Amino acid sequence: MSHEIAIVLAAGKGTRMRSSLPKVLHPLAGRPMITWPLEALREAQLRECILVLGEEAQPIEELVRSRYGEEVRFAQQKVPRGTGDAVRCALPALDERSGYALILYGDCPLVQATSLRCLLELAQESGSDLAMLTSRLSQPKGYGRILRDAQGNILSVREERDCSPEQAVIQEVNPGIYAVELSFLRREIERLSPSNAQQELYLTDLVERAACGRGVSSFEVDIDEVRGVNDRYELALAERLLQRRWLQHWARQGVTLHDPDSISLEAEVVLETDVVLEARVTLRGRCVLGQGCRIDVGAVLDNVVVEAGAYVKPYTVAQDCVIGAGAQVGPFSHLRPGTVLGAQSHVGNFVELKNTRLGEGSKANHLAYLGDGEVGRGVNIGAGTIFCNYDGSQKHRTVLEDECFIGSDSQLVAPVRIGRGAYVATGTTVTGDVPAQALAISRTPQANKEGYASKLRERLRKKS
Repeated sequence: MSHEIAIVLAAGKGTRMRSSLPKVLHPLAGRPMITWPLEALREAQLRECILVLGEEAQPIEELVRSRYGEEVRFAQQKVPRGTGDAVRCALPALDERSGYALILYGDCPLVQATSLRCLLELAQESGSDLAMLTSRLSQPKGYGRILRDAQGNILSVREERDCSPEQAVIQEVNPGIYAVELSFLRREIERLSPSNAQQELYLTDLVERAACGRGVSSFEVDIDEVRGVNDRYELALAERLLQRRWLQHWARQGVTLHDPDSISLEAEVVLETDVVLEARVTLRGRCVLGQGCRIDVGAVLDNVVVEAGAYVKPYTVAQDCVIGAGAQVGPFSHLRPGTVLGAQSHVGNFVELKNTRLGEGSKANHLAYLGDGEVGRGVNIGAGTIFCNYDGSQKHRTVLEDECFIGSDSQLVAPVRIGRGAYVATGTTVTGDVPAQALAISRTPQANKEGYASKLRERLRKKS
């Protein structure tokens, strides 16, 4: 029986990242880098994968096991002796199976499932010992060059450090992604020798061996798909390319994008039709945006559900919360974790909510803090209202039943309950429960001193 197996090489130290975090765990559009090629393999229906790791194996293995379970097995390259040696470390896990191994790198996050599937099918249909992707670069620095004969057949790959001046100007390059027949791979991997500038075992030497056998087949892909990531700048470039890919996808699914180059989307974002994203919007984590909602300029949403028809106004920041259908939020609102806004509710400028449910049609339009609260339907919360939820040791809840009215500049000292239809007068500090339909009022009596204003001004003028 013929098998299809993937070998992913991720044993490099990643020193150019200048980071304590292993290179392939650096986040890229909301996912660790290593998950991108693994997801491409899964989409290409390659369900058996061997991941070759180096010194930093443990955190990578833990992450991959948590996401992929038994789909991925592991091999370790204890001493870095080149890509050929890394593949050799994976071979014991292959037993004596026949078929083809797809070989790629863990720091190649942009490769697409369609290219991987086509590469395997090309190898199988051609009967070649080896099939490979190639690409072209006007400035090919850093890549191995593809050497061909007069008929266009691939003869070998020459690593840049080993190139002659004539070979160095070749623009066709080797991205390092192969489909290799397994019996050929087992036989020839043992014959590799470190006779090169790096004194390493080059996987690319298999190309020349295959050219002398049943030949090498290839097809060309855009370099942007097969770029590797070696440092933070290349990580940023890969992020931008992934962002562009996602934006193109969603635009073709019926999403309106204003100034798409300024919009940032992560991989887990889901957008329904007629969503509108204005300039400089950032969507992180698992954001789900319902049909026809609008996210205005500069909003930052992280793991937020926005239901159909809601309007998130400019510069709103929200995390781990739900914005109900037809609700309006912002501008300059802050929705912290645990916030749930009911349908048609309004949260206005400089209003902050945390762990609070705001009922259907309720409003807090100006300059308020609502923390650890339960707000019913049709409640109006005036400007300057504060839920005083923290006593220095514990958090307490404030409950506002349906159709309450909370006047401006009120302080509700939790735990406290305001009954249905009750009215809290402006400037009141509420320290006890308010019964349904009651009026709560606490104010210092007002005193007017006739003519005193001019005397006060004169006294202050003399002091100055």
